[in-house]
Amino acid sequence: MEEEVATGSDNIVTEFSTYEDFLDSQINSMDVYYLEDQELARQLVELGYRGSGEVLKREEFEARKQAAEASRLSKRSQQKKLASDEKVINDPLLAALAAREAGNRNGKMTSIVFIRDRNPRGQEISGYIDYAYRLKTEDFEPYFSSKKRLLPRPSDLSFYNWETATSTSNPTPNYQVIAENASGLLFKNKRDRKIINVDPKAPNPGDNSERHVINTNKYIQVVIYDHINRRKT
Repeated sequence: MEEEVATGSDNIVTEFSTYEDFLDSQINSMDVYYLEDQELARQLVELGYRGSGEVLKREEFEARKQAAEASRLSKRSQQKKLASDEKVINDPLLAALAAREAGNRNGKMTSIVFIRDRNPRGQEISGYIDYAYRLKTEDFEPYFSSKKRLLPRPSDLSFYNWETATSTSNPTPNYQVIAENASGLLFKNKRDRKIINVDPKAPNPGDNSERHVINTNKYIQVVIYDHINRRKT
């Protein structure tokens, strides 16, 4: 019930520019005729003695007006262009990431990116990256502009340095790492609790998940696991 009232009030503050306009909308010609005073008619509406609509105090109207404007600006901010927008992209990995950027930013999907390549020291490394989490914590424009190369880090979901035998695994807001398992490395989605199996020999990566091999000559190996988020009921 409270939610319905709030929604009605939100409609009011978006429909009327000022509080006076709102009050005037509830005053009819007979009110003005008998009261002979527009301001008095407004006061009676504000007090709830006149008008057929919702009683709304000036302070509440102004507060809801500010909240509605803040919501509008927030939605406008969320609709800002993506990091991959207006970029000339030729690399297959970057093209795949660009195609998934919006979905990973809005929460509809959470992609895990497996990359195997060499770091600046020439050491072979590999790891699984929580793409949605990286997008939230890092500026991806340099990647889409080809100014930086996307590589796994020790802070990612999983990381392994083949030369130093350094191995790390870390949970993220989207995934829990299940390392000690007979089936090999697994990732558990924290939203719907579905398991993502990254074993290439597995028949499929799991429910609501897909495995995509990215063919690129800029990396030794790249595989993307797309998981469509469905909240557990």
